[in-house]
Amino acid sequence: QANVPLPQMLSGHLQGRLLAAFSHMLRPHKILEIGTYTGYSTLCLAEGLQPNGVLHTIDKNTTLAATVKDYFEQAGKAQQIKYHLGAAAAILPQLQEDAFDLVFIDADKKNNALYYALILDRVRPGGFIIVDNVLWHGKVLDATDTAPTDKRSQAIRAFNTQVHQDPRVENVLLPIRDGLMVMRKK
Repeated sequence: QANVPLPQMLSGHLQGRLLAAFSHMLRPHKILEIGTYTGYSTLCLAEGLQPNGVLHTIDKNTTLAATVKDYFEQAGKAQQIKYHLGAAAAILPQLQEDAFDLVFIDADKKNNALYYALILDRVRPGGFIIVDNVLWHGKVLDATDTAPTDKRSQAIRAFNTQVHQDPRVENVLLPIRDGLMVMRKK
């Protein structure tokens, strides 16, 4: 936490172990991650990746790119990880991969719905999508059911409702750290 800007954006140990557990259970061939940051969650997801599998990870922050690439090398996973730098909304349509087994979205929260729309048809039936920060420090929850006032909280709350009402997926919201929405595509 002392070595990166905005350390609150790091995935915690519990979350990392949960991502690794999902990956080990699924034994995926293709993983997509939107939001790399330091690469910790990327490496957790890569733990269960098939030997001939590939993990695409996208991040717009170039500041940590050299460090992230070094972490991938040190972990012995650099050959399986395709690290894309740039805006996810522009990169996703260019990816040739489809039939992802596992997708993890942990990027700019106001675009969760956009990323979901761009990837859902590219996830295989029975595949999983996991989205981070869906509780947004509790701001999306309100006992009086009044709408949150800030745009990011409004976008996250709308996304949560959209997923809950989408008949193409089954979902559960796990109250781990800042909330993980786990979806299985039907």
